[in-house]
Amino acid sequence: MVTERLKQSIRHVQDFPKTGIGFKDITTLLKNPDRFREAVDALLEPYENSNVDKVVGIEARGFLLASAIAYHLHAGLVPVRKPGKLPAATLEESYSLEYGTDQVAIHRDAISEGDNVLMVDDLLATGGTMAAACRMVKKLGGNIVGVAFLIELDFLNGQEKLREFPLHVLIHYRSETPEA
Repeated sequence: MVTERLKQSIRHVQDFPKTGIGFKDITTLLKNPDRFREAVDALLEPYENSNVDKVVGIEARGFLLASAIAYHLHAGLVPVRKPGKLPAATLEESYSLEYGTDQVAIHRDAISEGDNVLMVDDLLATGGTMAAACRMVKKLGGNIVGVAFLIELDFLNGQEKLREFPLHVLIHYRSETPEA
């Protein structure tokens, strides 16, 4: 099964970037041309006939998947980045973290009124970053046709912040252990 092959190609790094975190390293999947192709094909499959105009990728690993998907769908690619990283006029949106807040930014001219937009990132954890990105796309007039992730950490309930959008996830981790 594709999802099991993909899951087996992801490296689990315990205590990165800090103690207690089990990091899901997708570089081991990306370096394998067959697994990378399978991941991209499986992520874009539900959207092949959705008339996607733009694919939004979330900094930074989301860029890697979103660019391949945008190329295949013959859609534009739009980066969502940290504030201060985009050179033209931006729209910024804050979101809550466990201890404080953070922000993401998008160019104000990146999305046109009525664009069909697919949102892509590598991992859904708490959902704050993607929810903020979705709010920005909606403020710019975009129609979100889907939100796609390679991985979801189900135990963090990030999907709760994205309930209004069709969600597509390939790999689920039901607990913090690499086997789950």
